Amino acid sequence: MQNQENKRIRPADRLESVSEYYFSRKLKEVARMNAEGLDVISLGIGSPDMPPSAETVDTLCREARNPGGHGYMPYVGIPELRQAFAAWYKRWYDVDLDPASEIQPLIGSKEGILHVTLAFVNPGDKVLVPNPGYPTYTSLSRILGAEVVYYNLRAENGWMPDFDELESMDLDGVKLMWTNYPNMPTGANATPELYEKLVAFAKRKGIVIVNDNPYSFILNDHPISILKVPGAKDCCIEFNSMSKSHNMPGWRIGMLASNADFVQWVLKVKSNIDSGMFRAMQLAAATALSCGEDWYESNNANYRSRRVLAGQIMDALGCTYDDKQVGMFLWGRIPESCADVEELTERVLHEARVFITPGFIFGSNGKRYIRISLCCKDEKLAQALQRIKSLNIKQ
Repeated sequence: MQNQENKRIRPADRLESVSEYYFSRKLKEVARMNAEGLDVISLGIGSPDMPPSAETVDTLCREARNPGGHGYMPYVGIPELRQAFAAWYKRWYDVDLDPASEIQPLIGSKEGILHVTLAFVNPGDKVLVPNPGYPTYTSLSRILGAEVVYYNLRAENGWMPDFDELESMDLDGVKLMWTNYPNMPTGANATPELYEKLVAFAKRKGIVIVNDNPYSFILNDHPISILKVPGAKDCCIEFNSMSKSHNMPGWRIGMLASNADFVQWVLKVKSNIDSGMFRAMQLAAATALSCGEDWYESNNANYRSRRVLAGQIMDALGCTYDDKQVGMFLWGRIPESCADVEELTERVLHEARVFITPGFIFGSNGKRYIRISLCCKDEKLAQALQRIKSLNIKQ
Protein backbone atom coordinates (compact mmCIF):
# COMPACT_ATOMS: atom_id res chain seq x y z
CA MET A 1 0.00 0.00 0.00
CA GLN A 2 1.34 3.42 -0.92
CA ASN A 3 2.17 5.61 2.07
CA GLN A 4 0.03 8.67 2.25
CA GLU A 5 1.62 11.98 3.18
CA ASN A 6 0.85 12.90 6.78
CA LYS A 7 -1.37 15.93 7.14
CA ARG A 8 0.15 18.88 8.93
CA ILE A 9 -1.43 19.77 12.27
CA ARG A 10 -1.87 23.48 12.89
CA PRO A 11 -2.87 25.44 16.00
CA ALA A 12 -6.13 27.34 16.30
CA ASP A 13 -6.34 30.54 14.30
CA ARG A 14 -6.72 32.55 17.52
CA LEU A 15 -3.03 32.02 18.29
CA GLU A 16 -2.20 34.21 15.31
CA SER A 17 -3.56 37.19 17.23
CA VAL A 18 -1.11 36.90 20.15
CA SER A 19 2.53 36.12 20.84
CA GLU A 20 4.13 34.42 23.81
CA TYR A 21 3.98 36.64 26.89
CA TYR A 22 7.02 38.94 26.94
CA PHE A 23 8.14 37.87 30.40
CA SER A 24 7.79 34.20 29.46
CA ARG A 25 10.22 34.73 26.57
CA LYS A 26 12.60 37.07 28.34
CA LEU A 27 12.89 35.05 31.53
CA LYS A 28 14.00 32.07 29.44
CA GLU A 29 16.86 34.23 28.17
CA VAL A 30 17.69 35.35 31.70
CA ALA A 31 17.64 31.71 32.83
CA ARG A 32 20.08 30.77 30.05
CA MET A 33 22.40 33.60 31.07
CA ASN A 34 22.27 32.49 34.69
CA ALA A 35 23.00 28.90 33.63
CA GLU A 36 26.13 30.25 31.96
CA GLY A 37 27.18 31.78 35.29
CA LEU A 38 26.42 35.41 34.39
CA ASP A 39 24.39 36.10 37.57
CA VAL A 40 21.67 38.36 36.15
CA ILE A 41 19.84 40.55 38.67
CA SER A 42 16.17 40.61 37.71
CA LEU A 43 14.29 43.85 38.27
CA GLY A 44 11.56 42.87 35.85
CA ILE A 45 8.76 40.89 37.48
CA GLY A 46 6.45 42.15 40.21
CA SER A 47 6.62 38.99 42.30
CA PRO A 48 6.88 39.88 46.00
CA ASP A 49 9.95 38.22 47.51
CA MET A 50 8.84 38.67 51.11
CA PRO A 51 6.65 36.10 52.91
CA PRO A 52 3.05 36.41 54.08
CA SER A 53 2.42 36.94 57.77
CA ALA A 54 3.59 34.13 60.07
CA GLU A 55 -0.01 33.56 61.15
CA THR A 56 -0.99 32.99 57.51
CA VAL A 57 1.64 30.27 57.06
CA ASP A 58 0.74 28.72 60.44
CA THR A 59 -2.91 28.46 59.37
CA LEU A 60 -1.93 26.81 56.10
CA CYS A 61 0.25 24.22 57.85
CA ARG A 62 -2.33 23.47 60.52
CA GLU A 63 -5.25 23.15 58.13
CA ALA A 64 -3.28 21.11 55.59
CA ARG A 65 -2.96 18.40 58.25
CA ASN A 66 -6.75 18.10 58.51
CA PRO A 67 -7.53 14.74 56.88
CA GLY A 68 -10.98 15.94 55.94
CA GLY A 69 -9.85 19.11 54.20
CA HIS A 70 -8.52 17.74 50.89
CA GLY A 71 -11.68 17.33 48.85
CA TYR A 72 -13.24 19.55 46.21
CA MET A 73 -14.29 22.94 47.51
CA PRO A 74 -17.30 25.07 46.50
CA TYR A 75 -16.95 27.05 43.25
CA VAL A 76 -18.06 30.13 45.16
CA GLY A 77 -15.30 29.74 47.76
CA ILE A 78 -15.79 28.79 51.38
CA PRO A 79 -17.91 31.13 53.55
CA GLU A 80 -14.93 31.97 55.77
CA LEU A 81 -12.98 33.44 52.83
CA ARG A 82 -15.91 35.39 51.40
CA GLN A 83 -16.66 36.82 54.84
CA ALA A 84 -12.99 37.75 55.31
CA PHE A 85 -12.94 39.58 51.96
CA ALA A 86 -16.13 41.44 52.92
CA ALA A 87 -14.68 42.47 56.30
CA TRP A 88 -11.43 43.55 54.60
CA TYR A 89 -13.31 45.74 52.12
CA LYS A 90 -15.32 47.34 54.93
CA ARG A 91 -12.29 47.95 57.13
CA TRP A 92 -9.93 49.41 54.53
CA TYR A 93 -12.17 50.75 51.73
CA ASP A 94 -15.38 51.45 53.71
CA VAL A 95 -17.31 49.42 51.13
CA ASP A 96 -20.19 47.16 52.15
CA LEU A 97 -20.30 43.83 50.30
CA ASP A 98 -22.68 40.92 50.80
CA PRO A 99 -20.32 37.96 51.27
CA ALA A 100 -22.97 35.54 50.05
CA SER A 101 -23.74 37.19 46.72
CA GLU A 102 -21.37 40.08 45.86
CA ILE A 103 -17.94 38.40 46.17
CA GLN A 104 -16.38 35.70 44.00
CA PRO A 105 -12.96 34.28 44.98
CA LEU A 106 -10.64 33.68 42.02
CA ILE A 107 -7.55 31.62 41.32
CA GLY A 108 -5.69 34.90 40.85
CA SER A 109 -6.89 38.02 39.05
CA LYS A 110 -5.49 36.86 35.71
CA GLU A 111 -8.09 34.10 35.74
CA GLY A 112 -10.72 36.74 36.39
CA ILE A 113 -9.84 38.59 33.18
CA LEU A 114 -10.70 35.44 31.24
CA HIS A 115 -13.93 34.76 33.11
CA VAL A 116 -15.25 38.32 32.98
CA THR A 117 -14.52 38.61 29.27
CA LEU A 118 -16.30 35.32 28.57
CA ALA A 119 -19.25 36.42 30.69
CA PHE A 120 -19.77 39.84 29.07
CA VAL A 121 -18.15 39.95 25.63
CA ASN A 122 -19.31 38.23 22.45
CA PRO A 123 -16.88 37.65 19.58
CA GLY A 124 -16.66 40.89 17.64
CA ASP A 125 -17.65 43.10 20.58
CA LYS A 126 -15.25 45.86 21.59
CA VAL A 127 -13.20 46.21 24.76
CA LEU A 128 -11.53 49.43 25.94
CA VAL A 129 -7.94 48.80 27.07
CA PRO A 130 -5.53 51.39 28.54
CA ASN A 131 -2.35 52.37 26.70
CA PRO A 132 -0.05 51.78 28.53
CA GLY A 133 -1.59 48.89 30.42
CA TYR A 134 -1.31 45.29 31.55
CA PRO A 135 -0.66 43.22 28.37
CA THR A 136 -3.08 40.46 29.39
CA TYR A 137 -6.06 42.81 28.92
CA THR A 138 -5.14 42.87 25.23
CA SER A 139 -4.00 39.29 24.70
CA LEU A 140 -6.95 37.55 26.35
CA SER A 141 -9.43 39.87 24.64
CA ARG A 142 -7.95 38.97 21.26
CA ILE A 143 -7.83 35.24 22.02
CA LEU A 144 -11.54 35.39 22.81
CA GLY A 145 -12.38 37.23 19.60
CA ALA A 146 -13.00 40.71 20.98
CA GLU A 147 -11.89 43.86 19.20
CA VAL A 148 -9.41 45.80 21.32
CA VAL A 149 -9.85 49.58 21.31
CA TYR A 150 -7.09 51.46 23.09
CA TYR A 151 -7.62 54.61 25.11
CA ASN A 152 -4.71 56.84 25.99
CA LEU A 153 -3.07 57.39 29.34
CA ARG A 154 -0.49 60.16 29.14
CA ALA A 155 2.01 61.67 31.55
CA GLU A 156 0.66 65.18 30.99
CA ASN A 157 -2.75 63.99 32.21
CA GLY A 158 -1.32 62.20 35.25
CA TRP A 159 -1.82 58.84 33.49
CA MET A 160 -5.58 59.26 33.86
CA PRO A 161 -8.14 58.72 31.08
CA ASP A 162 -8.89 61.78 28.96
CA PHE A 163 -12.68 61.85 29.19
CA ASP A 164 -13.05 64.40 26.39
CA GLU A 165 -11.09 62.06 24.14
CA LEU A 166 -13.18 59.08 25.30
CA GLU A 167 -16.40 60.95 24.51
CA SER A 168 -15.18 61.63 20.97
CA MET A 169 -14.43 57.96 20.26
CA ASP A 170 -16.76 55.56 18.47
CA LEU A 171 -17.98 53.48 21.41
CA ASP A 172 -20.64 51.48 19.58
CA GLY A 173 -20.24 47.85 20.52
CA VAL A 174 -18.00 48.49 23.53
CA LYS A 175 -18.90 46.12 26.38
CA LEU A 176 -16.03 46.46 28.87
CA MET A 177 -13.52 49.12 29.89
CA TRP A 178 -10.43 47.92 31.75
CA THR A 179 -8.98 50.27 34.34
CA ASN A 180 -6.16 49.64 36.78
CA TYR A 181 -5.50 51.94 39.74
CA PRO A 182 -3.13 52.31 41.43
CA ASN A 183 -1.84 52.01 37.90
CA MET A 184 0.57 49.48 36.57
CA PRO A 185 3.02 50.29 35.03
CA THR A 186 2.96 54.04 35.72
CA GLY A 187 2.36 54.11 39.50
CA ALA A 188 -0.38 56.74 39.12
CA ASN A 189 -2.80 56.69 42.03
CA ALA A 190 -6.57 56.86 41.79
CA THR A 191 -8.64 59.68 43.22
CA PRO A 192 -12.28 59.65 44.30
CA GLU A 193 -12.95 62.16 41.50
CA LEU A 194 -11.54 59.77 38.90
CA TYR A 195 -13.72 56.93 40.12
CA GLU A 196 -16.79 59.18 40.14
CA LYS A 197 -16.11 60.16 36.52
CA LEU A 198 -15.63 56.53 35.49
CA VAL A 199 -18.90 55.44 37.09
CA ALA A 200 -20.81 58.30 35.46
CA PHE A 201 -19.20 57.48 32.09
CA ALA A 202 -20.07 53.79 32.42
CA LYS A 203 -23.72 54.50 33.23
CA ARG A 204 -24.09 56.99 30.42
CA LYS A 205 -22.54 54.67 27.83
CA GLY A 206 -23.84 51.32 29.07
CA ILE A 207 -20.31 49.99 29.57
CA VAL A 208 -19.04 47.78 32.39
CA ILE A 209 -15.93 49.19 34.11
CA VAL A 210 -13.59 46.49 35.39
CA ASN A 211 -11.15 48.06 37.85
CA ASP A 212 -8.08 45.98 38.65
CA ASN A 213 -6.98 47.03 42.15
CA PRO A 214 -4.13 44.80 43.41
CA TYR A 215 -1.61 47.54 44.29
CA SER A 216 -3.56 49.76 46.66
CA PHE A 217 -1.66 48.67 49.80
CA ILE A 218 1.87 49.17 48.40
CA LEU A 219 3.45 52.53 49.31
CA ASN A 220 -0.04 54.02 49.44
CA ASP A 221 -1.37 55.65 52.59
CA HIS A 222 -5.03 55.76 51.55
CA PRO A 223 -6.37 52.71 49.67
CA ILE A 224 -9.60 53.42 47.83
CA SER A 225 -12.05 51.34 45.80
CA ILE A 226 -14.21 52.29 42.84
CA LEU A 227 -17.06 50.48 44.62
CA LYS A 228 -17.14 53.29 47.20
CA VAL A 229 -18.84 55.51 44.59
CA PRO A 230 -22.65 55.41 45.04
CA GLY A 231 -24.18 53.21 42.37
CA ALA A 232 -20.85 51.79 41.26
CA LYS A 233 -21.94 48.19 41.80
CA ASP A 234 -24.57 48.65 39.08
CA CYS A 235 -21.93 49.03 36.38
CA CYS A 236 -18.54 48.13 37.87
CA ILE A 237 -16.57 45.04 38.79
CA GLU A 238 -13.47 45.30 40.95
CA PHE A 239 -10.64 42.79 41.10
CA ASN A 240 -8.37 42.46 44.10
CA SER A 241 -5.59 40.05 44.86
CA MET A 242 -3.62 38.51 47.70
CA SER A 243 -0.53 38.39 45.47
CA LYS A 244 0.70 41.94 45.93
CA SER A 245 -0.99 43.13 49.11
CA HIS A 246 -0.11 40.08 51.21
CA ASN A 247 3.03 38.67 49.53
CA MET A 248 1.20 35.63 48.18
CA PRO A 249 1.73 35.59 44.38
CA GLY A 250 2.32 31.84 44.15
CA TRP A 251 -0.82 31.05 46.13
CA ARG A 252 -3.05 32.31 43.28
CA ILE A 253 -5.83 33.76 45.39
CA GLY A 254 -7.81 36.79 44.29
CA MET A 255 -11.39 37.97 44.15
CA LEU A 256 -13.89 40.10 42.33
CA ALA A 257 -16.74 42.11 43.75
CA SER A 258 -19.82 43.55 42.09
CA ASN A 259 -23.61 43.26 42.13
CA ALA A 260 -25.15 39.81 42.61
CA ASP A 261 -26.20 39.45 38.95
CA PHE A 262 -22.70 40.17 37.59
CA VAL A 263 -21.15 37.80 40.12
CA GLN A 264 -23.59 35.05 39.12
CA TRP A 265 -22.81 35.50 35.42
CA VAL A 266 -19.10 35.18 36.12
CA LEU A 267 -19.73 32.11 38.29
CA LYS A 268 -21.63 30.46 35.43
CA VAL A 269 -18.45 30.71 33.34
CA LYS A 270 -16.01 29.89 36.12
CA SER A 271 -17.85 26.78 37.29
CA ASN A 272 -17.48 25.31 33.81
CA ILE A 273 -13.72 25.96 33.65
CA ASP A 274 -12.16 25.22 37.05
CA SER A 275 -12.86 23.93 40.53
CA GLY A 276 -12.52 25.50 43.97
CA MET A 277 -9.25 26.21 45.76
CA PHE A 278 -7.66 24.02 48.43
CA ARG A 279 -9.50 24.61 51.72
CA ALA A 280 -6.32 25.15 53.76
CA MET A 281 -5.22 27.91 51.37
CA GLN A 282 -8.59 29.63 51.60
CA LEU A 283 -8.50 29.58 55.40
CA ALA A 284 -4.92 30.86 55.38
CA ALA A 285 -5.96 33.67 53.03
CA ALA A 286 -8.74 34.59 55.44
CA THR A 287 -6.09 34.84 58.16
CA ALA A 288 -3.95 37.08 55.98
CA LEU A 289 -6.88 39.41 55.39
CA SER A 290 -7.12 40.04 59.14
CA CYS A 291 -3.59 41.50 59.29
CA GLY A 292 -3.38 44.78 61.13
CA GLU A 293 -1.90 48.10 60.10
CA ASP A 294 1.46 47.17 61.63
CA TRP A 295 1.92 44.31 59.16
CA TYR A 296 1.25 46.52 56.13
CA GLU A 297 3.56 49.19 57.52
CA SER A 298 6.37 46.69 58.03
CA ASN A 299 5.95 45.49 54.47
CA ASN A 300 6.02 49.04 53.14
CA ALA A 301 9.13 49.90 55.15
CA ASN A 302 10.99 47.41 52.98
CA TYR A 303 9.48 48.85 49.80
CA ARG A 304 10.41 52.40 50.81
CA SER A 305 14.04 51.42 51.25
CA ARG A 306 14.04 49.67 47.89
CA ARG A 307 12.34 52.61 46.24
CA VAL A 308 15.28 54.85 47.17
CA LEU A 309 17.71 52.48 45.47
CA ALA A 310 15.43 52.14 42.42
CA GLY A 311 15.42 55.93 42.16
CA GLN A 312 19.20 55.95 42.20
CA ILE A 313 19.20 53.40 39.37
CA MET A 314 16.88 55.68 37.39
CA ASP A 315 19.28 58.57 38.04
CA ALA A 316 22.25 56.47 36.89
CA LEU A 317 20.39 55.74 33.65
CA GLY A 318 19.53 59.41 33.14
CA CYS A 319 15.82 58.71 33.52
CA THR A 320 13.24 61.01 35.10
CA TYR A 321 10.31 59.88 37.25
CA ASP A 322 7.45 61.13 39.40
CA ASP A 323 8.11 60.91 43.15
CA LYS A 324 4.38 60.50 43.85
CA GLN A 325 4.15 57.04 42.31
CA VAL A 326 2.69 54.22 44.41
CA GLY A 327 2.81 50.45 43.99
CA MET A 328 5.70 48.04 43.65
CA PHE A 329 7.36 49.48 40.55
CA LEU A 330 9.16 52.65 39.55
CA TRP A 331 8.32 54.03 36.09
CA GLY A 332 10.78 56.38 34.48
CA ARG A 333 11.22 58.23 31.18
CA ILE A 334 14.44 57.54 29.32
CA PRO A 335 16.66 60.51 28.37
CA GLU A 336 16.23 62.20 24.99
CA SER A 337 19.78 61.14 24.12
CA CYS A 338 18.60 57.53 24.10
CA ALA A 339 17.21 56.56 20.71
CA ASP A 340 15.29 53.44 21.71
CA VAL A 341 14.18 51.97 25.03
CA GLU A 342 14.94 48.37 24.07
CA GLU A 343 18.43 49.37 22.99
CA LEU A 344 18.90 50.70 26.53
CA THR A 345 17.40 47.71 28.35
CA GLU A 346 19.32 45.21 26.19
CA ARG A 347 22.57 47.00 26.90
CA VAL A 348 21.82 46.98 30.63
CA LEU A 349 20.97 43.26 30.44
CA HIS A 350 23.98 42.12 28.47
CA GLU A 351 26.64 44.51 29.75
CA ALA A 352 25.52 45.13 33.36
CA ARG A 353 23.64 41.83 33.71
CA VAL A 354 20.55 43.57 35.08
CA PHE A 355 17.09 42.85 33.66
CA ILE A 356 14.84 45.93 33.48
CA THR A 357 11.48 46.00 31.70
CA PRO A 358 11.12 48.20 28.60
CA GLY A 359 7.91 50.18 28.65
CA PHE A 360 6.87 49.41 25.07
CA ILE A 361 5.50 46.02 26.18
CA PHE A 362 2.69 47.93 27.91
CA GLY A 363 1.70 49.86 24.78
CA SER A 364 2.90 52.58 22.44
CA ASN A 365 2.59 55.27 25.13
CA GLY A 366 5.26 53.40 27.10
CA LYS A 367 7.89 53.36 24.37
CA ARG A 368 10.03 56.04 26.06
CA TYR A 369 9.85 54.48 29.53
CA ILE A 370 11.35 51.72 31.65
CA ARG A 371 9.94 49.95 34.68
CA ILE A 372 11.95 48.77 37.69
CA SER A 373 10.46 46.21 40.08
CA LEU A 374 10.88 46.72 43.82
CA CYS A 375 10.61 42.97 44.41
CA CYS A 376 14.31 42.58 45.02
CA LYS A 377 16.38 42.71 48.21
CA ASP A 378 18.27 45.91 49.04
CA GLU A 379 21.65 44.30 48.60
CA LYS A 380 20.76 43.09 45.09
CA LEU A 381 19.39 46.51 44.14
CA ALA A 382 22.60 48.11 45.43
CA GLN A 383 24.63 45.64 43.38
CA ALA A 384 22.53 46.40 40.30
CA LEU A 385 23.12 50.11 40.88
CA GLN A 386 26.90 49.65 40.96
CA ARG A 387 26.86 47.55 37.79
CA ILE A 388 24.79 50.15 35.94
CA LYS A 389 26.94 53.03 37.17
CA SER A 390 29.97 51.28 35.65
CA LEU A 391 28.38 51.61 32.21
CA ASN A 392 28.41 55.43 32.38
CA ILE A 393 25.19 55.45 30.36
CA LYS A 394 24.38 59.11 31.08
CA GLN A 395 27.58 60.08 29.28
